[in-house]
Amino acid sequence: MQDVENLAGDIQRGDRRALARAITLVESAREDHRAEAAALLERLSGCGRQALRIGLSGTPGVGKSTFIEAFGTALTSMGKRVAVLAVDPSSARSGGSILGDKTRMERLARDPKAFIRPSPSQTELGGVARRTREAVALCEAAGFDIVLIETVGVGQSETIVSGMSDVFLLLIAPAGGDELQGVKRGIMEIADIILVNKADGDLKQVATRTAADYAGALRLLRKRPGDPDDFPKVMTVSALETVGLDAVWSEIEALVSHRQLSGFWSERRSAQAESWFEEEVKQGLLKRLSADPTAQDAMQRLRGEVAAGTRSPGSAAAAVLSHLTDKD
Repeated sequence: MQDVENLAGDIQRGDRRALARAITLVESAREDHRAEAAALLERLSGCGRQALRIGLSGTPGVGKSTFIEAFGTALTSMGKRVAVLAVDPSSARSGGSILGDKTRMERLARDPKAFIRPSPSQTELGGVARRTREAVALCEAAGFDIVLIETVGVGQSETIVSGMSDVFLLLIAPAGGDELQGVKRGIMEIADIILVNKADGDLKQVATRTAADYAGALRLLRKRPGDPDDFPKVMTVSALETVGLDAVWSEIEALVSHRQLSGFWSERRSAQAESWFEEEVKQGLLKRLSADPTAQDAMQRLRGEVAAGTRSPGSAAAAVLSHLTDKD
């Protein structure tokens, strides 16, 4: 494990190449790599570094990459170190990924205070890579102040990203009333700040009306316990003209400060760690089942019985799980 020790030391010194190697390691599905990744994360878990984790999603074509580049550049100009984890869609057949975010953020990619890592989703639910949490932990250990986690698009992935973020931003484009119907209520409920992008040129007035529509819709939703009275809120921004970005950061700082003072911040972080642990247990159990030939044979047989209606799903699942308990 000497290599793990060296890699951990390089990461804590802020070595970007070491960080990139470590993220590649935690994304690997090879058994030996998983063991090394676990050792590396355990070695870094006591470093005590925390970053502000900001989740971000939005409807297709809303300009997420443009916003992230403009917002990230604004943050680095304030002296912040910013890591961007952009989760790209993978092919369900080949596992291939577009991985285009780095080419769409050329200016930020050249910034010495920024680190951009496009990661294939590996067909995980909603496009969020299973190892994104571990990549976030590595970025924190490397000393980044802010980690931006971009999801593929509006869908179930937002719930997953919200579960690993401190603040969640939803980006939408200026549009008519139909746009409001197209965004799911559940996503609006987890968003801390809704940003109407492209508020410039001919779209500026449209963006203002769209923001007013969303603000009205938010008033119908239940306020989250512990948050300020004016959250969640809607704001207009122009990533292209870099207008409104400072105001967004001020609102994020105000929300974070309020949550830290109220104790909600630490409670949320603890709950996220517990959820991460439970998810790892579930994934571990599934992996053990898939590696057990007897269990796989039972699953094939019982799957047919469930499909034919001769066995209930609950009873069949209990029979499969019994193969694990019998081995322990």
